[in-house]
Amino acid sequence: MKAYDGNKRYSMQPGDYFIARKNHLIRYTKFKENDQFENIIITLDEPFLKQFLERHPWDVKASDDGDSFLFVKENTLLKSYIRSLEPYYTGDLELDDTFADIKREELLLILLRLEPNFASIFFNFGIPGKIDLEEYMNRNFRFNISLDRFAFLTGRSRSSFKRDFQKTFGTTPGNWLKKKRLDEAYFQISKQNQKPSDVYLELGFEDLSHFSFVFKKEFGKTPSQVATVAL
Repeated sequence: MKAYDGNKRYSMQPGDYFIARKNHLIRYTKFKENDQFENIIITLDEPFLKQFLERHPWDVKASDDGDSFLFVKENTLLKSYIRSLEPYYTGDLELDDTFADIKREELLLILLRLEPNFASIFFNFGIPGKIDLEEYMNRNFRFNISLDRFAFLTGRSRSSFKRDFQKTFGTTPGNWLKKKRLDEAYFQISKQNQKPSDVYLELGFEDLSHFSFVFKKEFGKTPSQVATVAL
């Protein structure tokens, strides 16, 4: 599996263990091996993490590690833990909520034993602070998320996000995002020989026909015509 967070690219191989951090925008590309793709995902949500801290008080130190993924080295404890889950994720048994929390607690204790500094990642319950809007949007415009989500991730309310956006870019978020994505699409198709069918999803367009329509409206040519000229 490969992933991209708007700033850095990550590559995960079979057998890798990693932590995906909250409030990070990620695009995943999954690759099948022998026509199969299997993964195990365990979510450590905020209510569970707060309950864990009540039972296991932990000294949490600040961390400036901004990576979206933190890789964990394979070891005997983790391998044994994954094997212990096999009856549940194969469907032979059904895991009730109480036992699920026990298994999550076991995993968290293992991870903290392996790397105590992970505590600053797990137990960070603050909301994102107000950050540089121009830098953030230029890095993350490819992600197709709501304005409310963009506002939250930049540390703003919806109204202050729209107000700051107008001051910074001189237009509305919707107009800026469409223009930015279309300009990037034109560049990738005309200069980097990318296929329109590959570009539209990467740049946050959900539908190829709609992408072609707005592309032609903006540039006077369809993506396919631009691709033909580029060749």
